[in-house]
Amino acid sequence: MQRITNTVICESAQIPSSALLGPFCVVAENVILGERVILGAGCVLAAGVRLGDNCKLGNYVTLGQDVKLGSDVQIGDHTTVYSQAFIGKDCFIGSNSSVGRYPRPAVTSTVKIQSDLPALQLGEGSTVGCSAVLYAGSTYAEQVFVGDRAVVRECCLIGRNVIIGSGVTVENDTSIGAYTKVQTGSYVTAYMEIEERVFIAPMVTTTNDNFMGRTEKRFKLVKGPTICRGARVGGGSILLPGVKVAAETFVAAGALVTKDTVPRQVIKGFPAKEIREVPQEELLAPDACLKNKNFPE
Repeated sequence: MQRITNTVICESAQIPSSALLGPFCVVAENVILGERVILGAGCVLAAGVRLGDNCKLGNYVTLGQDVKLGSDVQIGDHTTVYSQAFIGKDCFIGSNSSVGRYPRPAVTSTVKIQSDLPALQLGEGSTVGCSAVLYAGSTYAEQVFVGDRAVVRECCLIGRNVIIGSGVTVENDTSIGAYTKVQTGSYVTAYMEIEERVFIAPMVTTTNDNFMGRTEKRFKLVKGPTICRGARVGGGSILLPGVKVAAETFVAAGALVTKDTVPRQVIKGFPAKEIREVPQEELLAPDACLKNKNFPE
């Protein structure tokens, strides 16, 4: 071990002369820093961490064991990236966020946690806001945006160019297709499938349990809604468990969706009912949803 300006560096760490380390940093065994890396004060890099060229960490950032950052990654003050997470090049992560954390459910929780949950994967060019919490076991494609205070649980699959707005919660075992937008304050329940180019307005609520926590039967029937490609869901709407919102459906604000919808129909009301067809000029081009339709591999 060696100390430089109140910084502790293990002898096996590889630190180029172009790197700049602030005071009170701790660099553990077998850490490798790329060229022109900047570490703010009090950063802790656990064993096996790899940082690409031009990475910049704010003050008191913690990187867990075997975390890997691509080139040109920026991480804000007081953020933690948990063990074995991979952050692609050109990503930005704001302050006070937890990235790749492993779930710890309540004693009475019915959620079963995988013992071998894989590490988080964040695709290149993605942005994570301040005070966001991203769990392990989820994979994000390129150019994803996750807003301030958003939470994305484990075992989720997030397609490229997805926007998850401020204060959104995405529960476990959910997939979100490419170019979908989930706006501020919406709740995406567990076991949902959201296809590509879906629009979900602010404060939408989705549900997955018709028994509301009662009976053993519910475990076999728990299922979130499916929202098909190009559908739009208005602000404050509620989607009941297992409903299928068909392609290009327009759900008016405040609607209660209690049953499967018909493609290209406008529905509204409490409960929602069909009122007319979606105008032709509002429909996506036939190939719009096929282009760039991808999840991370």
